[in-house]
Amino acid sequence: MPFDAHLMLVDPNETRRGLLKTFLGRNGFLVSAARDVDHAARLLAGLDFDLVILDQVEGAENLGEQTAAPVLWLVPEGETHAGETLRKPFEPQALIDRINTMLDRRPEPAETGPKELQLGPLTYDVEAAVLKQGDKRIGLTATEVKLMRALAARAGAPITRAELADEVEADPTSRAVDVQITRLRRKLEPNPKAPKVLQTVRGTGYMLVAE
Repeated sequence: MPFDAHLMLVDPNETRRGLLKTFLGRNGFLVSAARDVDHAARLLAGLDFDLVILDQVEGAENLGEQTAAPVLWLVPEGETHAGETLRKPFEPQALIDRINTMLDRRPEPAETGPKELQLGPLTYDVEAAVLKQGDKRIGLTATEVKLMRALAARAGAPITRAELADEVEADPTSRAVDVQITRLRRKLEPNPKAPKVLQTVRGTGYMLVAE
């Protein structure tokens, strides 16, 4: 199922962040969650978002200047903010309704890049996050979808392990990203031991190579 939009959720509360991410995912959105302003800034540097949901935290004002995406502020009752706000506490459906209202205001996107990438014998639909060989769809896990989104957005250019770790919410000092890349290569490469589509960039990270 294609995602309706790619959202970034910035919330320092781990429990609430996880619950909101799960809830939004079940309602058809791809969600990248950030634990603080620095984490969010790294995600914004490497990925495009349709909407940013931002809890009112120290330094958060500067994030709005780093993205052209609309920002929805989650603001405690009694506090004011100049931007688009949703008062806390709120009903989950109220959040969905507000997100959809803000997304409906978006202008029609300009052509900024290919909607489909040719990856050897495979094709990858960038918007729908669908990988196919001919008419046969190749299943991707939720983590693999996130990796492919990040890699496809920078196709032909290196992306660091740290950036990919942020995208999948993994410890950048662990081997988690490398393990996921190995699994993804089994779906992308005729010979995963000699990768041509998902290449290692020594000293940096990885790069998706499209034809």
